[in-house]
Amino acid sequence: MASSWVRGSWPPPHILYGGDYNPEQWPPEVWREDVKLMTEAGVNLATVGVFSWSWLEPAPGEFDFGWLREVLDLLHSSGIDVALATPTASPPPWLSASHPEVLPVTAAGVRFSHGSRQHFCVHSPVYRRHALRIVDRLARELGDHPAVRLWHLHNEYACHVPACYCDVSAAAFRDWLRHRYGTPDALNEAWGAAFWSQRYRDFAEVLPPRVTPTHPNPAQQLDYQRFMNDSYLAEFTDERDLVRAVTPGLPVTTNFMGFFKPLDYFQWAAAEDLCCTDNYPDPADPASPMLTAMHYDLIRSVKKGTPWTVMEQTTLRVNWRPVNAAKPPGEMRKGSYQALARDAVGLLFFQWRAARAGAEKFHSALLPHSGTAAPAWAEVTGLGAELQTLPELNASRVASAAAIAFSWPNWWALELGSKPSAEIQMLSQLRWMYRPLWEAAATADFVRPDEDLSGYPLLLVPSLYLLTEAEATCISSYVRSGGTAVLSFWTGIVNESEQVYLGGYGGPLRELFGGAVLDVAPLQPGETVELAWADGRRSSATHWQDIIEPGAGQVLARYASGPWAGRPAVLEHRYGDGRVIYLGTRLDQAAMRDLIAPLLGGQPPVPSGVERVLRTAGPVTYEFLLNHTGTPVPVPTAPGGTDLLTGTEAGEHLNLPPAGVAIIRREPAS
Repeated sequence: MASSWVRGSWPPPHILYGGDYNPEQWPPEVWREDVKLMTEAGVNLATVGVFSWSWLEPAPGEFDFGWLREVLDLLHSSGIDVALATPTASPPPWLSASHPEVLPVTAAGVRFSHGSRQHFCVHSPVYRRHALRIVDRLARELGDHPAVRLWHLHNEYACHVPACYCDVSAAAFRDWLRHRYGTPDALNEAWGAAFWSQRYRDFAEVLPPRVTPTHPNPAQQLDYQRFMNDSYLAEFTDERDLVRAVTPGLPVTTNFMGFFKPLDYFQWAAAEDLCCTDNYPDPADPASPMLTAMHYDLIRSVKKGTPWTVMEQTTLRVNWRPVNAAKPPGEMRKGSYQALARDAVGLLFFQWRAARAGAEKFHSALLPHSGTAAPAWAEVTGLGAELQTLPELNASRVASAAAIAFSWPNWWALELGSKPSAEIQMLSQLRWMYRPLWEAAATADFVRPDEDLSGYPLLLVPSLYLLTEAEATCISSYVRSGGTAVLSFWTGIVNESEQVYLGGYGGPLRELFGGAVLDVAPLQPGETVELAWADGRRSSATHWQDIIEPGAGQVLARYASGPWAGRPAVLEHRYGDGRVIYLGTRLDQAAMRDLIAPLLGGQPPVPSGVERVLRTAGPVTYEFLLNHTGTPVPVPTAPGGTDLLTGTEAGEHLNLPPAGVAIIRREPAS
């Protein structure tokens, strides 16, 4: 059975379905059963080799690719394509036994031991040499195999070791600083080294931000996060360049982890051909559907215009939470369609066959421990059959109603210590601003603050604490040219070196606020303040109070309780041809909904608990409807169109069962 996917192309002509396959955990007779059952389940892609280094190179310089070639032959004979993985996320025991210096070191000086995975320092020349050697041999031995359609490099970069603080890393950090600053004087200026007598005479005196008696220099910490991001990205690009040289044209990717703080995925996405992500929502968390939507909007956004893939999810439960709640029947299917709704073209799982041993043996798989008798197997085969009928979706794209400004350097800086309030956390701020969009069924793109914003009718800016001049210029130009922006408190506070903009908070954006932010007064956890709106409404707020002197902006709300009662809390300011709404406090959920909904341009309402997303392909639209509640929900819809999953014609109402999904295809009347 030949694959219809042309080698070297992206996106594929069909929806990808499958997951990680680890045949080294099983005897060869199981491999043949696996391929038979994969075909029965509708699997068309297997990710192979992720953790196989000790099998591919059982001793230093001794290689065995025969077993993997046999596996690829079996998969190819059944028309199953392969994402060939480099095994560099889990070095073999012989490497750390022979070279213990490759093991990473914590900020407290403790060297990790071998025994799990990702036990390497990314700066170790020994690790890098051995990693590139196995990648080179793998590419030359199997990169041209007819089953291989893309490269999956490494696995979940920086997942367990976001930073190493060993002496080798310290030397690499000094080289990075020399390249960034050139001279010790420039470094001292950027780091504010006059404070606490931290002036450096020479780069040789600089150390990583290891454990210190109290707060390390925040600019030093920020630069170390930049440095570690760059270091992991350099390891990725070394592997990428190597496999591209051996197998030109094959797409290259790695698996992201959504809102993963250590790595700047905007930078990473630019270095790969397509984006993939791992997503493990907690079935016990009622906010999981919204958080997953936000996750998928991010992955779609970091490489705009390029369809993406879920690289890992689970059919039933994970193994690493204190209590691993199981997905109820229908949840795996619904969650998979949630990814398709937001521009995914692939639905992969970890893993194909549930392991008998090891730390992840109770992580659910496509083929559970009880085999095809397991309840999940019916869902696995049912979803595989459905997906084979939906190839046309791959040509459609999401059209977003809003943009959310997001920056990894801002995230790093925002959550450094010694701030007015440790309660201001990036993900919490993002969720606060994203929720009104989610409730209004408005899809959002995440944008770098310095990218072109002109195509978006609405821009949300949650606590852009670290703001560069270039980012401020983009946001100001967007508003001046007619855009509407909602800016939250704690925006425009420091520059890229973590140095405060003086003259009132807001820095280069302060003229947009419509008033002067003279100081801040954080609220205690659980504390609230009342707001009085100009139209007579009352609401509450939490977390924060800006102390604002009114200016050219219109005061929409004032504090109505506490020591700052009477001061402005929310301002609206006309700026150029656009407008800014500035939030000096964290509005409650209802007030945020009332504020944001009128700015979205009349999104059609949806019942609570129902997600609606539109994908378009020219004049054709695909309306995804997903019921995230445990009860049937009647959903008003526009008449006309066909539900691709049932073949029935859509009327004015659609009754979605619990965990129900509909995809209504519509095209203009001729």
